[in-house]
Amino acid sequence: MSDFLQDMFSLEGHTALVTGGTRGIGQAVAVALAEAGADILLVQRDESNTQTLKAIQALNRKAQIYTADLSSPTDVASLVPRILADNHQIRILINCAGIQRRHPCESFPDSDFNEVIQVNLNTVFTLCRDVGAHMLSLSPSPVTGRKGSIINFASLLTFQGGLTVPAYAASKGAVGQLTKSFANEWTSKGITVNAIAPGYIETDMNTALLKDEERLKSISARIPAGRWGTPEDFKGTTVYLAAKAGAYVSGHVLVVDGGWMGR
Repeated sequence: MSDFLQDMFSLEGHTALVTGGTRGIGQAVAVALAEAGADILLVQRDESNTQTLKAIQALNRKAQIYTADLSSPTDVASLVPRILADNHQIRILINCAGIQRRHPCESFPDSDFNEVIQVNLNTVFTLCRDVGAHMLSLSPSPVTGRKGSIINFASLLTFQGGLTVPAYAASKGAVGQLTKSFANEWTSKGITVNAIAPGYIETDMNTALLKDEERLKSISARIPAGRWGTPEDFKGTTVYLAAKAGAYVSGHVLVVDGGWMGR
């Protein structure tokens, strides 16, 4: 790698806090950050899944699991204080954890709606607030030129309504606006805040769509790239936004969708 590329995309010596890192996009992103030089703090419901942890350690980067149930406001509120009490300095926050519930709008249960909002929105707000407050106390990094980078995961449903997913659409629409709100206050103080909006990706969350032959065919026909995305498609975009290369990007929702939104 040239000195220029090393300088622009290195995350050497940084620590990233990642939610949703046990599988799919979150796992790919956590490994990508480690490949770029970062140490990783993984937020998981429990410690039974160590696949991502071991993949990061195999890259000779530090990795540690912090357990929290992101559907529990109490767990979420205590998470960042626990991490900071262990003297970690967080330079990168990745909010990738999310859940999906599908029901017709007319029969969508309150319990499912509230759970989706808690995990996909309230948790994102709390972690952005608490980690952002920590980042504000730091000096600018000589590696990236700023105090920190926050990257939230939005969705095509940040812009569209979807079918049978009103809670998910509401949560992801709000994540886009939350991202811009934090960016408006913090960019001038040295923290960039952005979101990545995945298109149709082959992950467990989209199993219902992948098994629906009619919808799978109609969705696939509209994607200019000619394929659904994979978790690996998010490695480069995440490192870009976290690194020096993305230092002048803030308040942006970066759509990674194979061209879907352009149709």
